Amino acid sequence: MSGGTDGTGRDDGIPAWRIPGPRAPADDLASLPAPPAAPALSHGVLASLLGAWALAACTAEETAAVEEHLTSCAPCADEALRLRDAVGLLHTDGSLDLDPMLRARVLESCLGRRPATIPVPSWAAPYDAETARLDALLRDIGSSEWHAPVRLKWFEGERQAGRKTTVAGVIGHLMAVDGLVASALGLDDPLGSGDKPLSPTRRTETYWSAAYRPPTRAVREPWREQSHTLVRTVSFAGRDVAALSVPYGDFALPLQDSMLERAFECWVHGGDIADAVDYPYEPPAAAHLHRMIDLAVRLLPATLAERRRAGLAGAARHLVTAGAPGRSLHLEVEGRGGGNWYIALDSPAAVGSPEHTVAQVALDGVEFCRLVAGHVPPVEAAAGQQGDREAISDVLFAAASLSRL
Repeated sequence: MSGGTDGTGRDDGIPAWRIPGPRAPADDLASLPAPPAAPALSHGVLASLLGAWALAACTAEETAAVEEHLTSCAPCADEALRLRDAVGLLHTDGSLDLDPMLRARVLESCLGRRPATIPVPSWAAPYDAETARLDALLRDIGSSEWHAPVRLKWFEGERQAGRKTTVAGVIGHLMAVDGLVASALGLDDPLGSGDKPLSPTRRTETYWSAAYRPPTRAVREPWREQSHTLVRTVSFAGRDVAALSVPYGDFALPLQDSMLERAFECWVHGGDIADAVDYPYEPPAAAHLHRMIDLAVRLLPATLAERRRAGLAGAARHLVTAGAPGRSLHLEVEGRGGGNWYIALDSPAAVGSPEHTVAQVALDGVEFCRLVAGHVPPVEAAAGQQGDREAISDVLFAAASLSRL
């Protein structure tokens, strides 16, 4: 910023905005009406602004009111200091070897006091959370770790399959498949314009083969921007967008289920990366994990029918009309995200029913998700089993068959 001059062009070193201008006569100033006083904010309102103030998200007027209030209210001053210290720990250049839920708790507290104007839909919240957690992991690893080997695992037919890649390759895989959701929403496809494959496996292979060199940490920024854009878009799109169909090649999911499926993949592959770089990585929040389990359970009857047509599952025994209760397996999921589900065994159109249960399987929620991800062979799943052995085997193998590259 330039200084003022004395009329000769000499810079006197005084900022121009500090040079006083002509003053109005005192009598004229006295005759001017006083500006209206801003309404005072109550203690409750000021206390509710502390989280936003700590994040520097207040307006100038709110900031001035909060800081004036802090000079006279000791409880609010203590709370403000605690929140400001917590926000300081969230600096992107700091180490993330802290409580991994710290950021979530601070933001939850702030948004609880001052809710977002445009909230993220509840069905998109797991994707928002899992992409943020994975991004935190990626931010905390070194350049060389982006080339750490990762073996992706899934289940095909009756055996496990795998593919070797790197940490950067995994992020490219996630970005390529997330592009299915982006395309359904009318956003840019990371594979570019024109006709692109819908199969997640073929999309990944297309992305990997198009790279002139192995992916590096440079893939993080476009993946991160794409995930943020997806969350912003569905948040502003309105309620009806939840039913939008997202094609996956040989099947399709409504957008709300597709976002949940992408959250599941993000968590699973985040765990793959964490294992490769020796980084601690926790399962999703219980409510989000429950949603993921529920999606997998809802997909199981159709998967069972597909395996039956391929000769990989036992024949249907008691067909019923669509919507009627049929022969069922009771799936009891314990621990985080747990619950009870009844899976129709003979037809996707039937309804699972406690009264028609012929078998029961009990296992931990994270273990069930590892099975669904293809990380645990069905015969090795740590499950309590009771009842019809064929039904139990068919369901465990169908759960593993939900996995893919």
